[in-house]
Amino acid sequence: MTQTPNQIRWTIADLELLATDEWKRYEIIDGELFVTRAPHIKHQGVAGRIHAQLLIWSEQTGLGQPFITPGIIFSDADNVIPDVIWISNERLAQLVDEEGHLIGSPELIVEILSPGSANERRDREVKLKLYSIKGVQEYWIVDWRLRQMEVYRRQNAQLVLIATLLASDEMTSPLLPEFSCQIQRFF
Repeated sequence: MTQTPNQIRWTIADLELLATDEWKRYEIIDGELFVTRAPHIKHQGVAGRIHAQLLIWSEQTGLGQPFITPGIIFSDADNVIPDVIWISNERLAQLVDEEGHLIGSPELIVEILSPGSANERRDREVKLKLYSIKGVQEYWIVDWRLRQMEVYRRQNAQLVLIATLLASDEMTSPLLPEFSCQIQRFF
């Protein structure tokens, strides 16, 4: 995102000056502040079901852990709150600060789309670019209204769309050995 000379660049320190509002989510990407309301209850349900599937698999394999709405602080000007993440135990041990925030990329990030062109642009363009730059290995964009999921995987140092899965499709990933789930289970 290109900054103009008159544009304000937000940082983590600026967020501390804002009034706390449990119904809003504050994220900063490349110095731009994004404020969103609490998501739709169906959005939250999808996030919970994705987390549950990843949790079951993680407990069976012992390879890592999923988290719902964790804070990820990449830098003062880049911090986000994705809907769901999965991180290997090795990365988790290296990337948690003293306040319990991640300070680097998990292997997998999941964003569930909220209605509105600004929300979709943020997830499909702005966050996709950020997650590509920061080294995320796989990115799922889930649309609960259309009951589908876009899967982006790292190829040649960037996240590339490799599939759009419908409810009847099966989700597998080289990142998650032997993980398999019908997309319908997320909805």
